[in-house]
Amino acid sequence: MSPKDCIFCKIIAGEIPNYTIYEDGDTLAFLDIHPCAKGHTVIIPKQHRERTAGLSAVEGPALMNAVQKTMERIQTVLGPDGFNVGWNDGSAAGQVVPHLHIHIFPRWVGDGGGSVHSIVKNPGEMSVAEVAKLFL
Repeated sequence: MSPKDCIFCKIIAGEIPNYTIYEDGDTLAFLDIHPCAKGHTVIIPKQHRERTAGLSAVEGPALMNAVQKTMERIQTVLGPDGFNVGWNDGSAAGQVVPHLHIHIFPRWVGDGGGSVHSIVKNPGEMSVAEVAKLFL
């Protein structure tokens, strides 16, 4: 996808409004307009990067710093009991918008949500030892 056709690039350019809760020179964090939790936030790099592998050695740490600062802001304003943080990297993982974006889900005790372990329940047919051998 070209940056000119990307909804997140249009948000960065100011062509589409958003509810910004954190911004710095490299990143923008805004409330998701289809929230899965109160305060569900999306953080994006301002440079169009489709996947994590496209980040430079400088962009990766800058994005993680923005995640931390955004979580601190959400904690101060909303006071959740915890967070789930993650991203869908590639269409097989559920990435719909081809611009890297990290989700922050504020969590409250008793909110009915699950952990990251509830996303996939398919360990495959190989044992952990067999999979480990592939990395040697």
